[in-house]
Amino acid sequence: MKNRWVLFVPLAIMGLLFGAFIYRLVTPAETLIQSQWIDKPMPLFDLPPATAGVEGLKSSELADGRPRLVNVFASWCIPCRAEAPQLEALKAAGVPIDGIAIRDRPEDVAAFLNEFGNPFDRIGSDMQSSVQIALGSSGVPETFLIDGKGIIREQIQGVILADQVPEIVAKLEAMK
Repeated sequence: MKNRWVLFVPLAIMGLLFGAFIYRLVTPAETLIQSQWIDKPMPLFDLPPATAGVEGLKSSELADGRPRLVNVFASWCIPCRAEAPQLEALKAAGVPIDGIAIRDRPEDVAAFLNEFGNPFDRIGSDMQSSVQIALGSSGVPETFLIDGKGIIREQIQGVILADQVPEIVAKLEAMK
């Protein structure tokens, strides 16, 4: 009779587990995967052109003294279509933008650029997603702010929104 409380131990353990389960449902873990390349030089790559009439992209070209954006996108990506006007606005503000087309056919990239505009100076074709994976990019669209020395300074996961355009321009200006 003295040890009746021992009978409630399994119930207490179940209650704690249930409480932990509910807590995790209410406060989920971080879902964004940050690149391990922040504040490091762009990984080495040499990508062929993604479509006719646009140069391919080499990592060595990203250290030309001009801060820029590198946008990872795909013609089949619906959010990339929503992001296109913001990329055009950034280009109009004088921001150099290079692109990396992921698992895309040249004719599809050309159709995408025809429909949504071409804010890119160069577009490399990453058919196997090897550069995307090397960058630590978790999806499309994803954008990297690169300083004039080719160092990745920031990663923007997902669609660039209209209210982010002035902030991005200011950040790149500060890198000059």
